[in-house]
Amino acid sequence: MSNRALLEVIALDAEDAVAAQAGGADRLELVTDMAADGLTPSAETFARIRAAVDIPLRVMLRRTDGFAAGGQAAVDALVRTAGELREAGADEFVLGFLDEQGLPDLAAVERLAAAVEGCRWTFHRAIDHAADRGALRKQLADVPGLDTYLTAGSAAGVDDGLPTLLSEAAHRSEPGYEPMLLVGGGLRLDHLPALRAAGVEGFHIGGAARPAGWDAPVSPGAVREWRVALDT
Repeated sequence: MSNRALLEVIALDAEDAVAAQAGGADRLELVTDMAADGLTPSAETFARIRAAVDIPLRVMLRRTDGFAAGGQAAVDALVRTAGELREAGADEFVLGFLDEQGLPDLAAVERLAAAVEGCRWTFHRAIDHAADRGALRKQLADVPGLDTYLTAGSAAGVDDGLPTLLSEAAHRSEPGYEPMLLVGGGLRLDHLPALRAAGVEGFHIGGAARPAGWDAPVSPGAVREWRVALDT
């Protein structure tokens, strides 16, 4: 089995996707509206990206900024959207919701997990805002399809969260810690040596793939720099 680290890049459109794949990305996270930290793209956008690249795509399921599901009507709408995306060919997703106490919103998570039954999915950085991230992992341990946590280890980013990430990496064989640790959120190249030495296998970049900012497309050269650093 390959020891190659997984490099996931945020893509907003087909141009981003092509550039990210050319730079060496292994997988893309598809979102829209980064001003709201990434919302669900349309099925049409997914289809255009799917036609442009042949690497795995994980599609965000979130309608509004923040980590609240938004109530029954909002969850119903997300379930419908998930169905439309599946009909368009989507088979991997990103989701995650907390309640007002910072606990996992199990009703919303389990409803969406059922809507994407048979698909693999990431619980995104809501874990970094949870009241108790260890308890969250235990509560979600048996939800079908969950194979990855996207996390910076802290709501403030990897600089603050690095000790937590290293600790969680050391527990990866324990119940609730088996999903891949996908590190992202203020991730820099100088964080990689410690994370790789701890056995972290997944890395997620967004702004780092766009040196000219979010109004510019993904740079294949920027992605390549990360690919080379991970492979060295």
